[in-house]
Amino acid sequence: MTLSRVSGALILHYLTPIPRHVPPLRTPRTALTLHRRRDLTTTTTIAAAASTAKMSEKEIKRNPHPDFKKVEASRPDWDADQRFNYKKTADPSWTFGGGANGLQTPEAAAARHVSIDPYEAGRPAPFNYKLLISAIVPRPVGFVSTMSASRRDGKEDGAEGLNLAPFSYFNMVNHDPPLFVLGVASPLERPKDTLRNLLETRECVVNIISEHFVEAANATSVDAPAGVSEWAISGLTPAFDCVDTRAPRVREAVFAVECRLESVREFESRATPGKKTGCMVVLEGTRFWVREDAVNDERNLVAPEVLRPISRLGGITYGRVTEALELPRPVFERDVGGMEGYEKLKERRKERDDSNS
Repeated sequence: MTLSRVSGALILHYLTPIPRHVPPLRTPRTALTLHRRRDLTTTTTIAAAASTAKMSEKEIKRNPHPDFKKVEASRPDWDADQRFNYKKTADPSWTFGGGANGLQTPEAAAARHVSIDPYEAGRPAPFNYKLLISAIVPRPVGFVSTMSASRRDGKEDGAEGLNLAPFSYFNMVNHDPPLFVLGVASPLERPKDTLRNLLETRECVVNIISEHFVEAANATSVDAPAGVSEWAISGLTPAFDCVDTRAPRVREAVFAVECRLESVREFESRATPGKKTGCMVVLEGTRFWVREDAVNDERNLVAPEVLRPISRLGGITYGRVTEALELPRPVFERDVGGMEGYEKLKERRKERDDSNS
């Protein structure tokens, strides 16, 4: 492992190549603990890490409903019969250079945009968080299972040392090698359970949340004290059959990926210099798990009607995928008309701009 800084951020690089079949880690816990302490000491020396005050739910006001159960009771029941289906695009006759389709009203098109400085004086810290999670949507949710070093080394049993948590700062960033990014809102000096376990064991399982266990997955976000098992709170089933990791996958998940830690990058607040606000974790997938009724014969496509993934929106809102549209990727020569067609589009654009000026 090496340590470097990029624009004031600390990066921990795990440079040892990950073989195709990774054996379980068997490093003694004492060695792992010393290894981590050395990393954190270096972190403190280089960046003078400060403690991070965790934003409370009262500050964030994520839940806008004083009585959520009352509000929920007024809503229609879950439509279990709603099936995934395809629709036409809003404008099947759209042509290149056509701009936005007709869904936007004239009033919406004429509305002006406002500029927001994320660090303007008097702007409360939770505002950027609330704004971004409501605008960068829908977000896939990485449902991460980890195991503590002590559990891995046989010093704990049952549900002890197992952690399960959802992260909506999550996405895939590469396929060869399979790489995933995870955003964790805690510093290296005071890591959340998932981050601490990743630093100690360098392994996890990322599960994708489906409709049939969304309530259980959400339950794992509870602010439980240390030592409380999210597996017991959620009622989900740990499957200890992973090949490359000791951490269990979620048995109910249609799709899951065994992962090893590739790198960690810590970030410092721009509003409060010296304060560490979070980490970006890069994970490399070493093995995929998919339910047999969800994958095709070539094992290269997962059926959305079986996966039925859940996404994250703003506040306490989740989204389900029930409708989709398809759009072929265009070919420049065939569909645009090559450079000749492109020049015609440019001329049409100029004429339109001139008429609007």
